[in-house]
Amino acid sequence: MTPAITRERRDQPRPARTLRAGPLAAALAAALVLALTVAVSLGSVDVPPGEVWSVVARRLAGRAPEPGTRDLIVWQLRVPRALLAALVGAGLGLVGTAVQALVRNPLADPYLLGISSGASLGAVAAIVLGTTLGLQLSFGGALGLTVSLAAFAGALAAFSLVWLMARRGGGFSPLRLVLAGIGIAQFLGGITSYLVLQTRDEQQTRGVLFWLMGSLGGAVWAQLAVPAFAVALGLALLQARARALNAMLMGDETAAGLGVDVARLRREVFVVTSVLTGVLVAVSGAIGFVGLMVPHVCRLLVGGDHRRLLPLSALTGALLLVVVDTVARTALDGQELPIGVVTAVIGAPTLLYLLDRRMERS
Repeated sequence: MTPAITRERRDQPRPARTLRAGPLAAALAAALVLALTVAVSLGSVDVPPGEVWSVVARRLAGRAPEPGTRDLIVWQLRVPRALLAALVGAGLGLVGTAVQALVRNPLADPYLLGISSGASLGAVAAIVLGTTLGLQLSFGGALGLTVSLAAFAGALAAFSLVWLMARRGGGFSPLRLVLAGIGIAQFLGGITSYLVLQTRDEQQTRGVLFWLMGSLGGAVWAQLAVPAFAVALGLALLQARARALNAMLMGDETAAGLGVDVARLRREVFVVTSVLTGVLVAVSGAIGFVGLMVPHVCRLLVGGDHRRLLPLSALTGALLLVVVDTVARTALDGQELPIGVVTAVIGAPTLLYLLDRRMERS
């Protein structure tokens, strides 16, 4: 066996040795249902889990709701928010997995690479300029098409700029990519802060600032359709390219030798991740570190094969963000924490740990 073949086999994604993807997916799905039940049950007014499922079953069957406030709390307030948390978490898990494969850097995620910052700038610009022009562009109610398109455009522009910076000089440096992403994210964040300060409505300013740190408050049923469609379509498109993403991990030349059109694959994944990030930021704000942590956890459990990694990252991301949102709502009496605060407390130590491990290997 030649050294080249030996290196190629060593670099290929290894299958899971301790856990099988099927049973793990079933366990994650069951845990997600449990987390959703707890999320809907807990709050300023606790609702027993049995009553939660009674309200949900009655509504799904089309029967008239029972009189009282609990039906309104469960169906109109908490269920849409819990489902939106699951959708956003699943989308962030998918985006993080795809971006890390695209740039071959396990430290990459949409937050660190400036994609979320670009989407935030686009969404805030649409909101602020829309208010200035007398338009009502809501980011807390039903998803406004203008805000979504602006967030997508901002995400695409930011990712393009980071990518160009990383490829300066004709080569490609993962370290340069991360550093460029951090720098551009700070630059775009400064512009976003300036736009926020230009708003004349003090209440809107506070709302935008809170949303920029990640918030699912004000979620309604009408808000779920666009992110649900985007996450489902993104999963289908990325899953269809799972084998090509596996080949990308071995380098551009090896992937091309295996028949992968590297340039086309990059463009496709580039657009899919930008669209997903733009839609997610439009409904939840910039939530950091989820796309960084989730792929690492899933790789430890099932290995690096994207055919298993992508759906499990979606499930794990959904579970993580439902739990985080529940903590953000209930940790302080009478006050809600921005989701980004909770994910930063968890994610920053994770990032430092991953950096330390990479330094040790180097």
